[in-house]
Amino acid sequence: MQADAFEKRPSVAERDSFVLCVDVGNSRSSFGLFAWDAGAQDEPLARWESSTLAQLTSDDARLSLLQVLSLMGSDLGLRAGELRRPRAAILSCVVPSLVEVWVQALSRVCERRPLVVGPGLKTGLKMRYRDPAEIGSDRIADALAARERYGAPVIALDLGTTLNVEAVGEDGSFLGGIIAPGLDMGARALSQDAARLPVVELGRPGAVIGRSTREAMLSGIVLGEVARMEGLVARVQAELGQVAPVVITGTRADELAELVSFEAKADANLTFRGLHQLFLQNERPAR
Repeated sequence: MQADAFEKRPSVAERDSFVLCVDVGNSRSSFGLFAWDAGAQDEPLARWESSTLAQLTSDDARLSLLQVLSLMGSDLGLRAGELRRPRAAILSCVVPSLVEVWVQALSRVCERRPLVVGPGLKTGLKMRYRDPAEIGSDRIADALAARERYGAPVIALDLGTTLNVEAVGEDGSFLGGIIAPGLDMGARALSQDAARLPVVELGRPGAVIGRSTREAMLSGIVLGEVARMEGLVARVQAELGQVAPVVITGTRADELAELVSFEAKADANLTFRGLHQLFLQNERPAR
């Protein structure tokens, strides 16, 4: 992260207590650090992202956390060891086998056992889902943050291993959404299941009509994803019966927000902000 992004932040003495938001996805794990007394609309002081490992011990996760916190401290312009360990943490993990691994690691790195997004945690969202226990923790965070930042109704798209589309109704309730294969999954499927097709590095296609196999694949993968996003959003808007603001987060959110035909806001910190709001709603920090 760029040092100038933190020039107006409080001094080290003023930011010595933190809340760590951890979002463990199927492919990537993301970490966002918030000031202890930050309000619900505040942005993370620092963030980091790494690959999610399928096999992980609590010691592995703890080592990863210590490395991430050290790198975050460096991004904040702090010397080694100057960043104090977080006072608290909140965890969103969509990989069931890794939940307790990360809980144990966070309990050892932070001053207290982390909150875990799931049944029993207050969300502040009225649920229209048939079984709220089925909803992924990242989906809840996205819907909550989208409503708080962009109002209701609102549609949130999260681009990751899966493409998640969340719909919040005019009354602020969580209506449900859509889960579809994600951009990277589509790219891998093409190269794995078609013997003559190579792995391509994803990026913005220069044209719709590709003049090589790689260009044709890039167009099909990226613009195909754009077309799917446009079609799904149009159908959700129609079912809502009105045009709702659309926010896009996740991998390549900025690029795809520029390619879709509808107006959309790219928000890299949407999930982090939602996790932090969930923390505030369930454990109000007190000095």
